[in-house]
Order: sequence, then structure tokens, then C-alpha cells
Amino acid sequence: MKARAVPQLIDPDAEPFVADAIAELISSEIPFLVAGTYAVSAYTGISRLTKDLDVFCKAGDCARILNYFKQRDYAIEVEDERWIGKVLKGKHFFDVIFASSNGTMPVGDTWFDNARQIKLCNCPVRIVSPTELIWSKCFIQLRHRYDGADIAHVILRASKEIDWTRLLGYLEVHWEVLLIHLLNFRWIYPTERDKVPQWLMDELIDRLKAQAEMPLSQMRICRGRMYSRVDYEIDVKEWGFADVGGEGGLRGDWEIEDD
Repeated sequence: MKARAVPQLIDPDAEPFVADAIAELISSEIPFLVAGTYAVSAYTGISRLTKDLDVFCKAGDCARILNYFKQRDYAIEVEDERWIGKVLKGKHFFDVIFASSNGTMPVGDTWFDNARQIKLCNCPVRIVSPTELIWSKCFIQLRHRYDGADIAHVILRASKEIDWTRLLGYLEVHWEVLLIHLLNFRWIYPTERDKVPQWLMDELIDRLKAQAEMPLSQMRICRGRMYSRVDYEIDVKEWGFADVGGEGGLRGDWEIEDD
């Protein structure tokens, strides 16, 4: 595929840094993918300001990429060993990401098998497919950042390139999150509903109906911290809900009092 747009860096002085970083990544021969705003721009034609470059790799390659740049006089940081590192030179940096912050999205071979190719800084690079791009953004729903618009735009502009079966497989455990995004798309673009396969909507609605027949969980759960650990902290620390992992209160033992 051909890139339809290239995002603009907030700091134009960062352009040589990004160009050098891309050239170095290619020279390293360590498999990597470009994601984030650069991938959104490639699929949608939307050009917007971005502060940095998002590089995705498999978990085993993250340390290799960081060490490669460290040997070339770049500074490196392990921001969070569960999912992200950074490569820096002065005030400029790019992220090296191998999973999502909530642990649901490990980068694997499938990401590379289905990658697309574009030219970035006059170099051929692979970007994540629209399927994995959507998956990478599904849980980014914080008070200060929400990637739902990116998902809607990718569906609108690249629906034929999305592997809907694979996307459902990625979100099997969290199918309601997928349903939320698809309903959001249908509401935003009522004349474009046919861009989402009917079989997928039928499957998700059928799951919703089946779930309605089930009794409520005995464990009081708040999965909101998969979106934002900060915004839903009170639910776990004060209101007795179980976090994504661990124990919490049982339904009926504790209730929220209205103010």
C-alpha cells in the first residue's frame, strides 16, 4: 500500500532524529513495525501533529533494540518493563513498545505476517496492519487521551483491509470492548454501517443476549483500570471492587452509598 499522508512532528527539529532513528533501525536488522500516528496517517490520509515515533517489536527484541542504540551513543530508558522502553537523544525520543500497558496486547509473529509497507523518511518500513492497529488502540480510553476517533477513521477508510475474524480473536475475552467501538462507529457514520460485517455484529449481539440470561458475577469486578489505572483507582481502593487481577468484595457484602 502507499502512504496517503505523513504526520507532522510537533517539534520540526525532531525530523532529523526520526530519519536517523529509522535508518538505524533498518541497519540493526532487528524486526520492528511503525505504529501510532504514522500508521493512522497511512491508512486514513489524516495528517496531524505528533510528538514522537512509536516502534513496535516482539518482547524478546525490545532489549536488543535498546542495546543497539545504546552502543551508538543514544540514551535509553526502560519506562515500564511490562511493555515499553525509550530511545533518546537530547530532547528527542521514540518509544519501543512490545505490549499494551494492561497486558492484553503482546506483539507477536502475526503482527509481522500481516504488516504493510510504506516509505518513511525515504526508507521502506513496515507498519502495523489496520487489524493490529485497531487492537492496539482499543483500550486507550483515559481522561486525557481517547483513541476511539482513530479506530472509527481506520474502519471508515480501511475496512476492506481489516481481518475481522482475527480482530475478534484478539478481543475474544473482551468482546464487549469491540462491540462498544463498533456501535460507536455505526453511530458516527450511520450511512457507512455496511463497512462492519453483519456476521460480526450478529455474533456480538448474540453474545450480549446470552450474557443477559446469566446471573451476575458473585465477585464485584471493575475492569475500568484496563482503560486507566488512575481514573478507576477509587473503585478498587475504596469501593471494594476486584481489580483486573486479585480479590475484591462479593456482591451483596458491600454497596455504594449515594451521596
